[in-house]
Amino acid sequence: MLEIVKIATSDLEIGMFVSSLDRPWLETPFALQGFQVSSENDIQILRRYCQYVYVDVEQSRHSGTPLERSISSQRPRVPKAKLFPNRKLKTYQDQAYWKEEYPKAETAVRELASGVENIFRQVSDGAALDVVRVKRSVEPMIDSISRNPDACIWLARMKQQDEYTYQHSLAASIWAVALGRQLGLPRSDLRSLAIGGLLFDVGKLRVDPALLAADRKLEPHEWEAVREHVRYGVEMIGETGLMNTDVIDMVTHHHERHNGSGYPQGLQGDAIPVFARIAAIVDCYDAITTHRSYARAISPSTAIKMLYDAKDTDFQAELVEEFIQAVGIYPAGTLVELSSGEVAVVVAEYRTRRLRPRVMVLLDADKNPFAEIKTLDLLHETHAANGEPLDIVNSLEPGAFGINMSGIQL
Repeated sequence: MLEIVKIATSDLEIGMFVSSLDRPWLETPFALQGFQVSSENDIQILRRYCQYVYVDVEQSRHSGTPLERSISSQRPRVPKAKLFPNRKLKTYQDQAYWKEEYPKAETAVRELASGVENIFRQVSDGAALDVVRVKRSVEPMIDSISRNPDACIWLARMKQQDEYTYQHSLAASIWAVALGRQLGLPRSDLRSLAIGGLLFDVGKLRVDPALLAADRKLEPHEWEAVREHVRYGVEMIGETGLMNTDVIDMVTHHHERHNGSGYPQGLQGDAIPVFARIAAIVDCYDAITTHRSYARAISPSTAIKMLYDAKDTDFQAELVEEFIQAVGIYPAGTLVELSSGEVAVVVAEYRTRRLRPRVMVLLDADKNPFAEIKTLDLLHETHAANGEPLDIVNSLEPGAFGINMSGIQL
């Protein structure tokens, strides 16, 4: 029998399973679906954020038993295995540190960007979609994200400062693979997500560019013309002979919504193929965090909160929560303002330390550039020079204070 007990944080003990808090999960560094208290440090952090928590007695262990908090200890409402019943899931471990992975990721994403740009240009000129080249182009990126997603996600954020027509597809592919890694999907599925992320909007190459670039509300007939990009994309994939049903599902159904309000078929819930549900989340997230002709980009943390609020309406709750675990509240490349007034950019370790990542400080409290950029590890550097607590107080929109992210050198 399920037994949930309300406990003051002053009474917490190691081994207890915290199933919910007295505040939203997003306001804390902890996992969204619950976690096992494994150290005194866990207890101290909980006391900092909460007055009381709810403990699942059944999942709790005897006090004093040290437990490793990991993805496998979480209890989402729908187990991952039920989302992917015919797949053998795995738990990925980081195989490289950020500094080790960054040059490899930079090469992988640069080659992918070049390949996709050429492929899309050829399609725009009337050539057939080169799926073989697409498959070949995604492999190094998948390798990098499998080892450590931080660097590729940083580069996905950097690409949002560029104006290439393929940018959204490139970033969506990276977000999709990062989510697939979080879900524990095998390599073959990560490849499908990478290809599907690149191609689910390929049909827009056949839509009037003036409509896509319009900075006004579209007329009903114009909106219908834009929606046709789904049909065009399916046709273009069909012309290549590609038989991967997961990729085809992503192209066909990435605008379907959990509550049935999407298009083209108005599917809802489990009737939407699971890879298409993933595509819908990454498509939305990347779109709203990117400057578009008709809307300015919003900050990643605001976008995450929007996705969280859209659980079980636009998007499946379990997949939203896994996406938040995959990219964090402040993904690498996010501009943030510190309590000191300084402006910094998140560079690493956002996944396991969502509110206290490592950052590079770019501007001083008066918003003037530092002559020499400094790096802070907010997990350990908890106070500013004046002794005041040092925290992230705000996530900033891309380009805030005139900062050009693409010009930042690591």
